[in-house]
Amino acid sequence: MTLEDGRKPSVIAAARRLVVKVGSSLVTDEGRGIDHAAVARWVEQITALHGLGKEVILVSSGAIAEGMKRLGWNKRPNEIPELQAAAAVGQMGLAQAYESAFSARGRHCAQILLTHADLANRRRYLNARSALLTLLAHGVVPVINENDTVVTDEIKVGDNDTLGALVTNLVEADAFIILTDQSGLYSADPRKDSNAALMTHVQADDPALVAMAGGAGSAIGKGGMLTKVLAARRAAQSGAHTVIASGREPDVLLRLAAGESIGSQLSAGSGKLAARKQWMVDHLQIGGRVGVDAGAARRLREGGASLLPVGVVDVSGEFERGDVIAVLDPQGQEIARGLSNYASAEARLIRRAPTAQIEAILGFIEEPELIHRDNMVLTQLVP
Repeated sequence: MTLEDGRKPSVIAAARRLVVKVGSSLVTDEGRGIDHAAVARWVEQITALHGLGKEVILVSSGAIAEGMKRLGWNKRPNEIPELQAAAAVGQMGLAQAYESAFSARGRHCAQILLTHADLANRRRYLNARSALLTLLAHGVVPVINENDTVVTDEIKVGDNDTLGALVTNLVEADAFIILTDQSGLYSADPRKDSNAALMTHVQADDPALVAMAGGAGSAIGKGGMLTKVLAARRAAQSGAHTVIASGREPDVLLRLAAGESIGSQLSAGSGKLAARKQWMVDHLQIGGRVGVDAGAARRLREGGASLLPVGVVDVSGEFERGDVIAVLDPQGQEIARGLSNYASAEARLIRRAPTAQIEAILGFIEEPELIHRDNMVLTQLVP
């Protein structure tokens, strides 16, 4: 790890495709609706990045805060229908603010609202990817937010840090910039520990980061530093570096693009998951799980084997053929994910069965494996 006295150049200078996430506190007037002057500043910087040959996707919070203002609410509601109502009203204002600011600078933007269900379904995932890449090819700036108007716990991403990481992986961006009201990631909570030091350069997969991160978000927003660290870990799996920096820094995006080291840089390792395997890992909710015995777990971990029904000891949840399911070792820890060749009802019937008995049990055989190794990825689960 590198503290603030050992800064290195920012990776943003070399990055061509960027995902930038701005939190509620950076686009709203302390929760009192959209801060149009702040939006204009972000748009001005993004327009300048385009002039440098960079593609930018913006993940912007602020819809619920704007809706609260328009509805005359002083406190963020807890009930889902009220949050949906605030999001529906506020999304109009957020879109108008960005549309006006980009139009004033001669650039088009596009609004895209996503849920986890859009990214968990393979066809919708590919459609979203194609739409985003087409927009970028035409010089349009996609402005993305979670579709809180229809969100439920079952289809919820949960926060825009995680959404930004999912979008980073979706479009295979080079870097993910998380702009917040904090200077970056510290070795301890700087509000409580005067000796806390800014971590300027760390590896995104360093397990010590989770222990360092913590604290709740503001009354308006909902993400703390922990969500940012976990989002950086997720983005690193597709090879993207992450920078967590203060959005209060003047011209922060342009300075990062010029190579200046600002905030905390969480670097990705050299490994990079293939696109389809990344899609499997990025499922936040898994409908089905299978538990395997110790021998099967060892063969998966060490030998790159397929998962045969004979190694399965338990099947939980409901899933269909082709769904992504999780594989758990005897201790209940996730070790892999993959596309199931059988529905859950069928998997329950053939668990512990040798391959030669599958047809006799079911009356048919789709595949000899429950999950083929080509449709499986070993996981160190990102929470």
